[in-house]
Amino acid sequence: MTAPRPDPLRVGPLEVGVVRLFALNMPAERARFLREPGAAAQVLGVEELDDDEVAIFPIRDLGEMGLAGYLAEGFGIDPAQLEPDRAALETLEGWVMVVRSRAFGGCEVTLHPDPAVRPVGAWVEPGVDWSGGPLEAESAHMGTAPRKSPREARAQARMIGASVFAGVMAIIIAFVIWLVLR
Repeated sequence: MTAPRPDPLRVGPLEVGVVRLFALNMPAERARFLREPGAAAQVLGVEELDDDEVAIFPIRDLGEMGLAGYLAEGFGIDPAQLEPDRAALETLEGWVMVVRSRAFGGCEVTLHPDPAVRPVGAWVEPGVDWSGGPLEAESAHMGTAPRKSPREARAQARMIGASVFAGVMAIIIAFVIWLVLR
């Protein structure tokens, strides 16, 4: 059973791993301006947006890779998830905006985009699989490193302290001699 597709205009609370794509039906100068701080938030109709999680670029910059390749390679989105939208992605021209969930700071938001900003789709990035088995190596367990006796630890600390003290004193003495001979 496949998970339901995310809504491109609704961001759930604490949402992670969703990539939204918007077509920018506007002149290149205006699309470039959206890279300025706060401009992307304004055209999406939200108060705040982390601009570091937003990419705005002309599709031609992707070359032969295309948008489907960019989403699959750049974000790790499963190509099977992109397949229903492949034809629409290949026909897009001009500039696009890619917005990751992290851009919304974990807040629940409904987007109200400018008429020149058309939602194309939303896809889920693969999550990290934390279901690994138990660690088998002896060194992976707490307290398995060899411990020094308290006497050895104090001796090592004294040696390090004496070395640092001697180095600092040598620098001070050299500085004083330099001042005297100057």
